[in-house]
Amino acid sequence: MIKAATIRKPAVSHIQRKLIPSYIFLTIMSILSVFPLYWMFTAATNTSLEVAQGKVWFGNYLAENYKNLIDQQNLWQAMGNSFFYAIVQTLATLLICSLAGYGFELYHDRGKDRLFAILLLAMMVPQVATLIPLFTMISQMKLLNSVLAFIIPGLATPFMIMMFRQNSRNFPMDTMEAARIDGLSEIGIFFRMYIPMMKATYAASAVIIFMNSWNAYMWPRTVMKGNAVQTMPMLIANMSNGYAVDYGMLMLGVLFCSLPTIIVFFVLQKQFAEGITGSVK
Repeated sequence: MIKAATIRKPAVSHIQRKLIPSYIFLTIMSILSVFPLYWMFTAATNTSLEVAQGKVWFGNYLAENYKNLIDQQNLWQAMGNSFFYAIVQTLATLLICSLAGYGFELYHDRGKDRLFAILLLAMMVPQVATLIPLFTMISQMKLLNSVLAFIIPGLATPFMIMMFRQNSRNFPMDTMEAARIDGLSEIGIFFRMYIPMMKATYAASAVIIFMNSWNAYMWPRTVMKGNAVQTMPMLIANMSNGYAVDYGMLMLGVLFCSLPTIIVFFVLQKQFAEGITGSVK
């Protein structure tokens, strides 16, 4: 037994030595990935001159930057608008895309695969190509500067429908058949059985939709006019315009804009990983 133990030990240490370059590489890449976030935090506490000079440690100018930001920009109004638009967009898109994915996968029809293939072709069309037609449609419907103008283009995205359809393949058909025998309606099956069992997929989709809605700039910039309806990305863009940019205040605004998505991702990261891999509970 002693001899066997002495034989195994060098093998384990040899494997560990082979992994050292991988650990070093991963450590360096992690530092490079985290550094921009660290610099954003430190820049928010420094003056504009210190940021421009490349100072990378914390300063004592955070309170002054916050005061300037509140005095010069409609920070909390923009934060409220972004939260409202993103939450409404997330809830509406989850409902519509999950219904579409549920129907495409669990109901059988000869033409559904052709329809789904046509739907996927929309993923190849860039957003800028549809910007003018969408703006014309929203303008003619007199929906400019409204929450409907913000959410309508993203209510049914092909990627979200495809994600729900793929993950719906793990939904047990026996459960659906048993529910039908018990007299549960199709809508009841969706709301009372499908949604609870697919909660990991819903969580992953909610993270993606919320982040995309929160960070959206081009479309809100097109249909939202005026400070009363501007979102956080629009506010950040306005702060960076002009001849003299206060980089300390700007980075504090970027920090406020980034925190909600960071918090949402870290809170739902476990469910996000399960949903991306197609887990069903």
